[in-house]
Amino acid sequence: MLPSKTLGLLSVSPLIHCSLNTCRLAPVFSYQQCPAPWNDLRSAGRTPCNFHSTRLSHASAAATSVAYRVGAAFSAKGRRFNTKHDLFSFDPSRPSSERPPFTGRPASGQDAFFISSIANSSSAAFGVADGVGGWDASGIDSADFSHALCRNLATNAKENTGEQRLAARDMLSQAFADVVADRDIIGGGSTACVAVGNSTGHLEVANLGDSGFAQFRLNAVHYDSNPQTHAFNTPYQLSIIPPKVLARSRIFGSMPLRDFPQDASVTSHDVRHGDVLVFATDGVWDNLSANELLQIVSRYMAGFQAWQSSDRGTTVGKDLARLTEEGGIPKERENSLQTMLAVAITGEAKAASQNSRRDGPFAKEVHKSYPHEDFHGGKVDDICVVVAVVVDASDTGA
Repeated sequence: MLPSKTLGLLSVSPLIHCSLNTCRLAPVFSYQQCPAPWNDLRSAGRTPCNFHSTRLSHASAAATSVAYRVGAAFSAKGRRFNTKHDLFSFDPSRPSSERPPFTGRPASGQDAFFISSIANSSSAAFGVADGVGGWDASGIDSADFSHALCRNLATNAKENTGEQRLAARDMLSQAFADVVADRDIIGGGSTACVAVGNSTGHLEVANLGDSGFAQFRLNAVHYDSNPQTHAFNTPYQLSIIPPKVLARSRIFGSMPLRDFPQDASVTSHDVRHGDVLVFATDGVWDNLSANELLQIVSRYMAGFQAWQSSDRGTTVGKDLARLTEEGGIPKERENSLQTMLAVAITGEAKAASQNSRRDGPFAKEVHKSYPHEDFHGGKVDDICVVVAVVVDASDTGA
């Protein structure tokens, strides 16, 4: 366990403390604070202030018309990963009006995900959220927060009228407001990584905290998102601060630090046929690097000839669209390329998290921040992965 100086970095009250290897810190106490009082925020159901600027990046030329074939896999901390049940596939072959968004609550612990078409279009919204475990010390399970956030994101995307372009940060803001207005959720916090993929090949991502995503193109890491943290193991997080926690913080002469959807880093990307997009909670990023994810993705993409290498370089295989259809891969459950990729990444991250001899990205960060700490191996945590394979819409009938 790290010494209490971890908390002292941000003048955090010792009332809230957790084990290094089991959860992250929440809430963080600081004198930086949105001027709107808690009751005003709760009653208004909105997020009124912005502390940080966003970052916008643009990739190369966009494709003409694309579809997103999406799969997910997950594994809760302390549970065996069941590759037959701990997965979900978004069926793109069904008419868009018959595609229900995923609004359920999988056995993924405090991690959650959502996948939905936008209105009745071929555009899609998807992403992950990670309930911050540090709230356990206050008797609050952040799973309620993260799963409600994803449920709201899926529902709002599906019910969008399509009259104007849906923005990722606006989606996150509305979903958070709905969580705040939900009287059944008394408190908690969550990171979030939300994507809106348009059929034009434009992908917008709003990332708040230490969940994140990577874009892989033709056997290369095309983009890898940066985490947002206040300090080591203390991610940006959307949160609801109960009055009792707020009162305790005032005893120490400080106010709870809250982050808002406006604080999310927003990036814009052009995607094309053959791209693989991986969205994951920190249960993946703490145990696998982007290059290690590329090795997993490339192994499966090349193995099924979805990416093909020759003397002229790497190209997209002609059977990619078929492989992403349900039944495109002859297996009982993970029977599409995107679902198989999600299962493979989840399994590799799970194994790495339980490997005490291999130092993953989290252990390496511990050594940088706390050189005297004898922390080695992976970081056991909930794991949630959403994989979208981008395909040419003309090959799908979309």
